[in-house]
Amino acid sequence: MSDQQVFEASPESKSKAKQLRIFAMLAWIIAIGAQIYAIIKLISNETMVWLIVAIVVILILAVTGSYLWKKANRLDPASEKDKVKFFIQNQLGAIMGVLAFLPLVILIFTNKDLDGKTKGIAGSIAVVAMLVAGISGVDFNPPSVEKYTKEINEQNATLKDLNVNSDNVYWTSAGNKYHIFEDCYHIDGKTNVTNGSVKLSFEQRGISELCKTCKSKAEKTSSITE
Repeated sequence: MSDQQVFEASPESKSKAKQLRIFAMLAWIIAIGAQIYAIIKLISNETMVWLIVAIVVILILAVTGSYLWKKANRLDPASEKDKVKFFIQNQLGAIMGVLAFLPLVILIFTNKDLDGKTKGIAGSIAVVAMLVAGISGVDFNPPSVEKYTKEINEQNATLKDLNVNSDNVYWTSAGNKYHIFEDCYHIDGKTNVTNGSVKLSFEQRGISELCKTCKSKAEKTSSITE
């Protein structure tokens, strides 16, 4: 096995990430469109109930967009070398979550035609929704090419420590662990088994953990040969 391998998202992962980002942007665009509609049509004492309904809809769209965006980033992460791009790509959900509500919040509290009750109820709900959207959009542990590269090389080091000198492991399309032995009972007989390098298993499926059964077997095999 090569000593150092650099993570690179597979074409399949990049394609899926692109689709997820498109859906995320659509959700945010609709959310902002709903906000504009609420600003124009619903900021009044008579339509407070519908204003609250609009706030809830905007929140659902904003949170959905953030979820999809984060999922895309885990498939195709940014590099930490470009600090600005890395920050924007990973925290765009928080930025869009706030933007989906901030103008609305400001206009609710500054509208002179609204009475205190409407401002208090609708304004408070809008502020809470903005905070929820913003916080849910924050990625507190953002993925990066460097983190994934480190993970891959740590797993390669684990195999080296187990005296496994072949960079060929096995995984399934639904599994979350890779296997050293093709006859491991967790995957034996299954038709959806793929094999390749640890790097490939990470790039295609995000798998970064060795099967405990395979690890135990490898440790026993290593101790016998020693």
